[in-house]
Amino acid sequence: MNSGDIRAYYAAFGQREWQRLDRAEGAIEFAVTTEMLGRHLPARGCVLDIGGGPGRYAEWLADRGYRVTLADLSPELLDIARSRLSARRIGDGTVTEITEADARDMSRWADGSFDAVLALGPMYHLPDPDDRRRAATELARVLRPGGMVFVALMPWLAFVRRTVFLADERQHLADPGFMSALRERGEFVNDVPDRFTGGYGVRPDDVATFFEPYGFATRTVVSTHGFAEGIEDQLIAMRATNPDAYDAAMRLLVDTAGDASLLGLAGHLLYVGERIAIR
Repeated sequence: MNSGDIRAYYAAFGQREWQRLDRAEGAIEFAVTTEMLGRHLPARGCVLDIGGGPGRYAEWLADRGYRVTLADLSPELLDIARSRLSARRIGDGTVTEITEADARDMSRWADGSFDAVLALGPMYHLPDPDDRRRAATELARVLRPGGMVFVALMPWLAFVRRTVFLADERQHLADPGFMSALRERGEFVNDVPDRFTGGYGVRPDDVATFFEPYGFATRTVVSTHGFAEGIEDQLIAMRATNPDAYDAAMRLLVDTAGDASLLGLAGHLLYVGERIAIR
């Protein structure tokens, strides 16, 4: 991963990245992710949100009494976070630090500094396997034993779907080298300027076996859009027109988000693991 490319990619997002989770697709992702956070986070403690951008999840955590450190590669997104979150204190919760940092090098924090870590962006920007190994090692290092990790991932087929969707990227589908790298190794390399320049797509069956050697016990792997993938607008519209049906659909969506039939075609996956000692 070229960190400069990632900074440039997100520099153009600005307030849109804060607002992304308000739109239908983002709202489903936010609802599923926060439900999983609520189920698996400790009752209190210190949480690192690495790759947390403008701080929407950091805000959610602080609202619930956690002490939050927010870190990201993008100075522009961190500036948005500072303007919205720096003075924020809710009950016992607070955003204690907003700082620039790379998921592959979290040496600014000591071993076992956090009770939980969110990495809801970095891992799918790491096509180099050595970078992924460094990031996983760092996640394990900064977590205390018993701490929880929440990692966003993208299946390799999600990169195929986005390539089909974007007209000026579709030529890649006819490139045997591009498709071989993506299909065989999960490596997505994009030469279209100002786009998602490099990424890593997982096979869902390999997710748990990747994290477990670093000292994580897998608790769940879910699709953050569940069965609503592609129909988010219609589901969110139900919230106003038929709230009872919406509530029932959302309960079903969350309850089935880990169904194996959904994971391979998910836009994003969420891995939840508990830090244990490596024997």
